[in-house]
Amino acid sequence: MPLTGDAAFYGESIRKGIDLAIKQVNNRNDIREGKIQIFYEDSKAIPAEGVSAFSKLINIHKVPAVIGDAVSSVTLAIAPIAEKDQVVILSPLSSAPAISKAGDFIFRNVPSDLFGGKIAAHFAVKNQSWITFAILYINNDFGVGLKEVFSNEVDVLGGKILLNEAYEQEASDFRTQLIKIKGLNPDVVFLVGYREVPQILIQAKEMGIKSKFLGTGLLEDQNIIDVAKDAAEGLLFTQLQYSIESSDSNVVDFINSFEREYGSKPNIISAYGYDAMQILNFAMVKSDLTPIDIKEQLYKINGFRGITGEISFDENGDVIQPMGVKIVKNGKFVWFQKEISL
Repeated sequence: MPLTGDAAFYGESIRKGIDLAIKQVNNRNDIREGKIQIFYEDSKAIPAEGVSAFSKLINIHKVPAVIGDAVSSVTLAIAPIAEKDQVVILSPLSSAPAISKAGDFIFRNVPSDLFGGKIAAHFAVKNQSWITFAILYINNDFGVGLKEVFSNEVDVLGGKILLNEAYEQEASDFRTQLIKIKGLNPDVVFLVGYREVPQILIQAKEMGIKSKFLGTGLLEDQNIIDVAKDAAEGLLFTQLQYSIESSDSNVVDFINSFEREYGSKPNIISAYGYDAMQILNFAMVKSDLTPIDIKEQLYKINGFRGITGEISFDENGDVIQPMGVKIVKNGKFVWFQKEISL
């Protein structure tokens, strides 16, 4: 996963979740053959770097399973190698639709954009009766895939996409795209991005854009509120049922353990990382520890009680979970609508 570079926040958040899970499962001695050993390699969120890192994990460390990558373009780059060499991949954060067809050994415990994008479109058009949309998206597999899913679903539901505007991963000035959006004054801007989102929101507020901003689960990032401040107010995004305010004993135990370990509350990304390791451990305990058997055990998982909700996998290795919509209100992430039906 990306441990340095623009996406390092996601990699480090996942790593904290994984490390906490590793500590717990090894203390329980779940694996009869001994302790789980984990090796980290840095993809830097760059496909070529990810391929090198993945090759090291399978050729030097000889691992049967890999958690990662966080970034869809890297996961798609390593998937053919995983299929050829029969190594399990379980991604905690890669949501591009193409991953559904990336291979029999490829799994993820974050919902596909096919689902998240549809939920966002149904919420906007059916639940809120918003009609006109602009899409502002990062120009990579994640951004393009989510843009296409959301756009297609809005069209089917009777909404209208007025504009599609892309930006590059290293961008910091979004005024050219935002000027076009302001001129069209859509009801909603569907926003697909990473850590550059605060700057987009700040520049949109400075330019007087009144459209609502809607995105997906990666927008539940405290950095957005800390940096964008008032410009983040009203930001909407689809999200799983995980909440740090949950009274579920499983979630409460996770949050308390995380705080003891790191001195801060876990974000949704750390929860994905934690769930990924716990899911993989669950499959490994039931397997003979070969990649093929681990893969078969993952497909059998149905209703696993994870931190992010009940987890099952479909025939594509995609997770199935309920989803709702959150909003930034008074500087906090709160539920706007707990569950959206398709």
